[in-house]
Amino acid sequence: MGKEIRVGIDVGGTHTKAVAIDNATHEIVGQSVVMTSHDHPLGVAAGVIECFENCLTKNNIAPEDVVFIAHSTTQATNALLEGDVAKVGILGIGPGGLSGLMSKKQSNISDIDLGTGRKIKICHTYLKQKGLDKTLVEQGISTLLEQGAQVIVASQAFGVDSNREEELVKEVAEKKGMLVSVASDISKLYGLTSRTRTAAINGSILPKMMNTANSTENAVNQAGIKVPLMIMRGDGGVMDISEMKKRPVLTMLSGPAASVIGALMYLRASNGIYFEVGGTSTNIGVIKNGRPAVEYSVVGGHRTYVNSLDVTVLGVAGGSMVRAADHKLVDVGPRSAHIGGMEYAVYTPLEEIEDPQLEFFSPKKGDVSDYVCIRLKNGKRVTITNSCAANILGYVKETDYSYGNVESAKKCMKPLADYLKVSVEECARQILGKAFEKIEPVITRFAEKYKIEHDQISLVGVGGGASSLLPFTAEKMGLNYSIPAYAEVISSIGVALAMVRDVVERVIPNPTSEDITEIKKEAKTLAIKNGATPESIEVQIEVDPQTSKVTAIALGSTEVQTTDLLKECDEEEARKLAAASMNLSEDALKCTIQNDIFYVFEADKNEKHQVRLLDKKGFIKVQRSDAKAVEVKAADWEAAVDAMWKDMLVYKAEMERTPDLYLCIEGKVLDYANTVSLEQLKIIMGTEFAGIYPDEKIILLGARSEV
Repeated sequence: MGKEIRVGIDVGGTHTKAVAIDNATHEIVGQSVVMTSHDHPLGVAAGVIECFENCLTKNNIAPEDVVFIAHSTTQATNALLEGDVAKVGILGIGPGGLSGLMSKKQSNISDIDLGTGRKIKICHTYLKQKGLDKTLVEQGISTLLEQGAQVIVASQAFGVDSNREEELVKEVAEKKGMLVSVASDISKLYGLTSRTRTAAINGSILPKMMNTANSTENAVNQAGIKVPLMIMRGDGGVMDISEMKKRPVLTMLSGPAASVIGALMYLRASNGIYFEVGGTSTNIGVIKNGRPAVEYSVVGGHRTYVNSLDVTVLGVAGGSMVRAADHKLVDVGPRSAHIGGMEYAVYTPLEEIEDPQLEFFSPKKGDVSDYVCIRLKNGKRVTITNSCAANILGYVKETDYSYGNVESAKKCMKPLADYLKVSVEECARQILGKAFEKIEPVITRFAEKYKIEHDQISLVGVGGGASSLLPFTAEKMGLNYSIPAYAEVISSIGVALAMVRDVVERVIPNPTSEDITEIKKEAKTLAIKNGATPESIEVQIEVDPQTSKVTAIALGSTEVQTTDLLKECDEEEARKLAAASMNLSEDALKCTIQNDIFYVFEADKNEKHQVRLLDKKGFIKVQRSDAKAVEVKAADWEAAVDAMWKDMLVYKAEMERTPDLYLCIEGKVLDYANTVSLEQLKIIMGTEFAGIYPDEKIILLGARSEV
C-alpha cells in the first residue's frame, strides 16, 4: 500500500471537481474536473462517478490507497427546486379522545409549497397510540396507499421520548416494500408540526435520492474502494451513505457547506463574508468568530428542523450571461454559459474571432429572448459573461483560475458596447455593476444580522469564478478581500477533510458508567485536538464481552485547519495576525494569556480595550473591540464570572445592556453572547464544569455590548 489518500468530490451547477489529498500531509496529489451531468439518466451521480474514476486513473492512485471518499450533492436541493418529489402519506400517531385532537391536527399538515410553483403533495391518516398493533398499522398504510402515497412518514406525538409506535410503522411499511421516513429519526426536537413537516420533506425526496445513492455506491464499490462512501451534510459534516438513505434532507445545501469548510481550511478567517463563485451560481454566507453561521433550513417559507449553513444562493456567477434590450443593459444572469451551451468569449482563441456579430437568444424554452451572444464568421456562437468583463478590467490576475484572453473578450464585447453606445471598458464595468447590485444587499444584510462591524468584514472568495466578482465588489464597498490558493477546487478540499474520526480502546472488565464516561471524554478530547468542532462530535461505544474490550469511536465535522496541519502557530506569528486584525503595530500588543491551545492579545485603540483570542493554528476565535480576558482555576469560575459580568455591564438611558461572555475550557470556545441574566448564564455555563479538575485553568473573556 502506498500513501493513504482522501478523495473529495464537489458537485457544482457547472462543474464536478475531485481532489485527492495525502492523508498524512494534506498535500493535494491529484485533481479532476468534468461537466456536471444534469441531463444524464443517473443525474449528477454520473458526473461524480466519472470525476472519481478520472481522478484515480490520471494520478495513478490505487483503489486500495483510498482511506476516505466523500462527495457533496445538489440532488436534494435540485429535487425540491424542480418538484421532482414523491407524494407523501403521513401516518400520525397519538392519544385518543379530546387530547388526541391536537396531535391529529398538528400531524395533518397541508401540501408543502416549494416556492417554485410546485408542491409536495400530502395525504394523512391518524391512529390511536393505545392498542396499536401490526393489523391497525397495515390498515392505516392501506388507507394512505389508496390516496396515492408513494412514501410513508411515521410521526408520533412525543415520539422523541418514545418512538416504539413509529418503529412499528417503519417495520410494517418496509415489509410492504415502501420507503419510510421516521420523524424522530430526523429530529429529536419537540414540535410535532415542524417535525412532521421536516420528515415529509425528507420522505418526498427519498425515491430520487435512493436511486442516486445506489448508483454512486455501486460505482465506488466496483472501483475497488473498500471504505464507506460519505456524503456531505448541509451543516458542514459528513454522513455515510447508509445514513443518507434514511435522512437525505440533511444534505440540503451541502455544496455551500463544502465551500466554507474548504475556505476556512486555507484562510485564517475570523469575521467575514465568504463567497463560492461558480459558473452558474454564487453562494454567500458568514464566518463569525472563525466559524460558519448555521440556521434551520427554510423550504417554501416554512422552517424545518434541518441544520444547514446560513447561505444565500444568487443566480449570478462567473459564467452568468448578459441580457440587453433597447440599447440598455438589462441584467446579468441567471442563465449561465454552461446552461446556454456556449463558450465564454474570454476563453475563445483570438484567431477564431472574425466578424463578431451581436445576436439575442433564449437559452432554454420559456426563457426571455434578450440574452446576448456573439456569432463568429465560422458560425460558432460564444457568449459574454462576468468573467469576460472582469478580465477586460484587469481584476483577474494571470495566476487566477478564471484568467483568459483579454483581447478575445474585448473583440467579442465590442459589438455589445456599440449597441449600448459606450466603450468596451464602460460596457464591462456596467456588466459587473449589474452583478454587484445583487451582491451588495446580501453582504449588508449578513453584516447587520450577525453584527459584524464594517472594518472587521473581509470578503473570502472561493470557486473558479471568485476573481470575476470579488475584487470589483470589494473595491466598490471599500473592503479587504482574499482568494486562497486552490480556490477553484476548495469545495472539494472541504469535502475531503470534512470529518474527523478518532478511536480509543481499553480493556475494562465489567465497565461502570464512570468508565464509559471517561473513555467517551478521552475520545472526544482526541477529536477536538485533531480539529473537530466539540458540538459536532458524537461518540459511539462498542463493548466486546468476549475480550472485555471497550471501544469509543468519536465522529465529528472539521472546523478549521491550516494548509499545513502539522505546523502550529508560534507567538510571533500569532502576534502578527492579531495586530493585523486590530490594524495596529505588533509592538502595541501585549500577549496576556498563553496556554497549550490559545493565545490572548490585548491593546488599547480609540479609547477602547481590544482583545483577540487565537488558537495555536493561528485562527482568531474571538475578536472584540471593548473587552477583557482573565485566566483562572476552574474552582474559581463563579467568582470570575460575577466580577466579569459586573465590570462589563453597560448602563445607558436607564437601560441595562448585558455583556457578552466567552469561556475557553478543554480546548473549546463557548459563546454566551445572548444570555439575558447572570443567573441564567451561571446555570448554563455550570454544566461545562462537571468532571473538570478544580486546578484546571480556564479563560474567561467578557465584552461590552455595542449600544
